[in-house]
Amino acid sequence: MEEYLNLGGNSNVKAYSIGQDYIDVVFGRGARYRYSYRSAGIDKVEQMKMLARKGVGLNSYIMRYAKMDYEK
Repeated sequence: MEEYLNLGGNSNVKAYSIGQDYIDVVFGRGARYRYSYRSAGIDKVEQMKMLARKGVGLNSYIMRYAKMDYEK
């Protein structure tokens, strides 16, 4: 897991882990969600990976476009 930079200062995302076809995201209270190509689609997962690496916008993106698209 890598700590999320949270450059915007108000994200609920705490950490993430990137795999070839998924991203795991850990939120404030420790809940971990996996968004995969299969559950969320390639475009959404690749966007989430990019935002995670940048350290800004990941929580907003998930809440707006992928909130219920998690695998587990």
